[in-house]
Amino acid sequence: MKFAKLHGLGNDFLIAESDARSSLPELAQRICDRHCGVGADGIIFFYQPAASDPDAECSALIFNADGSQAEMSGNGVRCLAAFLHYSGRCSADAIGIRTVAGIKRLELKQRDRNVFVFRCSMGQPILDPARIPAKLTGPGPVLEHTLETPAGAVNVTLSSMGNPHCSIFWPDLDRAPIDQAGPALEHHPCFPNRTNVEFIQVLDAHHLRVAFWERGVGPTKASGTGSSAAAVAAVLNGLAETPIAIRTELGELNVEWSPGRELFLTGPAEFICAGDYFVTGLPAERS
Repeated sequence: MKFAKLHGLGNDFLIAESDARSSLPELAQRICDRHCGVGADGIIFFYQPAASDPDAECSALIFNADGSQAEMSGNGVRCLAAFLHYSGRCSADAIGIRTVAGIKRLELKQRDRNVFVFRCSMGQPILDPARIPAKLTGPGPVLEHTLETPAGAVNVTLSSMGNPHCSIFWPDLDRAPIDQAGPALEHHPCFPNRTNVEFIQVLDAHHLRVAFWERGVGPTKASGTGSSAAAVAAVLNGLAETPIAIRTELGELNVEWSPGRELFLTGPAEFICAGDYFVTGLPAERS
């Protein structure tokens, strides 16, 4: 199977055409293994959309490293768009990618050899607990709600960017209990589909420092939907205003969002390499 590897600020993805002959969850788990596979936070299988879907140039299925399916990935769709440009499959500056969370439109803002910068329409954040989903009564938004975990009580702000997010503000990110609170919240009974977790340090009204615990992956160096959710949480709690620069371990993502409006995320995607992966011993995908 042909694959390419790209990353968005260290959040790395494999890109491959959909292999209908194999079980995609198990294939994802094997190829993303960092010792016996290629290694990545996730893999995106792409394929041509149906003729009845004229708004999308490409369709995508996104899988986490543990083989679970993700509805959406902000860094992932930028990596897919960069691959389509790099490989010559797409030359237009604007491209629509259909995900489980709907069509995401990306606009190429800059290219420097193998590094691409895209501005992506992420849609409107979902704040209704029933749609995130979260097992909480009452309407949203859910701001600074206390959840008990084995790592202690934490106050969370909830949202969905097509996938569920749980955001926590922390005064000093270097002291945040990411490895304890991250998995405890990912698997908390409040979240029937598990959740992604962001730890946020507010630097000023336009700058946030964020660390990420991703559902099905663990700690990651960056997250596109996580950066979006962090910005949403900061705005809703009156701690920031658009535009917002999200500082990750390897660089910045930029978010534009005001309540009631569509959110836009801008950031890089870098082509790393391409190669062949030998698919052996996998069960056939059920129809």
